[in-house]
Amino acid sequence: MWGSVDGGGWWMLWGSIMMVLFWGGIIALVVWVVQSLARPSHESGAGGPGATQGETPQEIAARRYARGEITSEEYARIVNDLRQQGAGVT
Repeated sequence: MWGSVDGGGWWMLWGSIMMVLFWGGIIALVVWVVQSLARPSHESGAGGPGATQGETPQEIAARRYARGEITSEEYARIVNDLRQQGAGVT
């Protein structure tokens, strides 16, 4: 097989190596894409998804209330707590 005149054995070895490299590259690309999509973006910051840097706590609460994530009672309590602490309320 390895000593054949047409060199077919070497082509089989080369083809096997290339197939392993090809599929390894495809798998690595898929893993990279999945990790990139699962990783939170740098733009979202510590305020969670959609938060921008420089947002005050009251602006974050107002956005959450507008999205329906919190009730009006929760929003009023958050704003009241922020006023008492003097944080982020103008």
